[in-house]
Parts: sequence; structure tokens; C-alpha cells
Amino acid sequence: MEFENSVVLITGSASGMGKQTAMRMAEKGAKVVINDIVPEKVDETVKEFKDKGLEAMGKVADITSKAAVDEMINETVETFGHLDILVNNAGMEKAGALRKLTEDAWDITINVNLKGAFLCSQAVHGHMVERNFGRIINIASRAWLGGPGQAPYSSAKAGMVGLTRVLALELGRKGITANCIAPGLIHTPLWDTLPEKNQKFLLSKQPTGKLGDVDDIAGAVMFFAHKDASYITGQVLYVCGGRSLFSG
Repeated sequence: MEFENSVVLITGSASGMGKQTAMRMAEKGAKVVINDIVPEKVDETVKEFKDKGLEAMGKVADITSKAAVDEMINETVETFGHLDILVNNAGMEKAGALRKLTEDAWDITINVNLKGAFLCSQAVHGHMVERNFGRIINIASRAWLGGPGQAPYSSAKAGMVGLTRVLALELGRKGITANCIAPGLIHTPLWDTLPEKNQKFLLSKQPTGKLGDVDDIAGAVMFFAHKDASYITGQVLYVCGGRSLFSG
């Protein structure tokens, strides 16, 4: 199988895009580490995987804490012997007009999206360098291009793009690639909570006129994680139905 014996850690993988990516990779032979900050969600997801005969380990950790991240990465390596693929997927958004945004809204959005990706990438660095192999895949967003009311989120995701490029430059000679995926509108539980008029407005700006699916993101992650993608690094792949062609 494509990812047999590969060890994959995906942050924020107890639901949505992260969970589907973990499921797809586990079905292809990977040993996956399910991370979330909510213990019940982690337990439920790991049980679901194991009930399907897939190999999974759960790890509750706050990715904005260096100590928690270091412990999570070290435990993964101690359990499986190595860590091949890191997917920095965890994210959240506090939206609002710039003049009304609070400092707390800014801090939590930057910390979860950008600081978390930095800490996890830093923590896997030594383990991947030691084996002269690794894949770091950051889940940014089309929003890194900027959008009204998205100052913290756009800034955080733009930072992830910058981080990806730096990782590619620093780690390229050590057998490690770093790439970034920029999703657009994806059908997740969050989408279903939006008022119908908001959904219609967003879809009206979509060149394809439809939503993406979590499988679209999972497929993109698997593309970058595959051994055949070893000559691709420092890149941003838009999975957005053409939405990146327009700003705002």
C-alpha cells in the first residue's frame, strides 16, 4: 500500500478535513496519530479507526504549548519508532471588522493557526533530519490572499505560507519537503451552520459554483506526502474551485 509503515501525525484530526485525511491515509497503510484538544473527540475518532481495523493512536495536546507539542512528538516517535509525515491542519477563525477586533481574538487565531504550525514543525525537525526523510504539509487557506473581516485569519494563513517557504529552504538538503495547501470553500460541519443567504452569497463568487469536499483536501495532502512528490517543495496548491482567482 502507498503509505505502508509510514507514521503520520495530523493536528486537529478528530473532525473535518483532518479526520478524513487521516482516514484516507490509514486506509493506505499509514499509522496515524489523531490530535485534538478535546479528549472525547480524540477517543471517539480513535475508536472509529480501530473498529475499521486501522492503526491509530490518539494524543490530546494544545498545539499552542511548546511543552505539549514536544511531548506529543516524542511520544509518537517512542511508540512507532519514527515520524514521517506532519500535517499542520489545526485551525480556527475569529472574524470581524478591524476596528472591532479584540486583542484576544487576534492572539488565539494567530496562536492556533501559525504558532501551532511553527511549534510542531520545530519539534519534528530533529527526528526527520536524523532519518534524512520527512514531509511537512501545512493547511493554510485561500484567505491568505486577504479578505474583509479576516485580519487575524488572513495574517495567520499568510504566515503559514511564509513558514512553508522557509522550511523548504532550510530542510531541502536534508530529505525533507515542505508544502502548503490553500483550501477554498469546503463542505464541513461549519458550512452547515451558515445561514442560507450567506451560503448563496459565497457560492456566487465560486467559479465552479459548488463546494469542495473534505476528500479534495485529503487527496492533495496525499499527493504531497507521496514518495513521488520528492522534487516538489516550497509550493502552495490551491484547492478552491478557482476562488483564488478573485480577491475579497
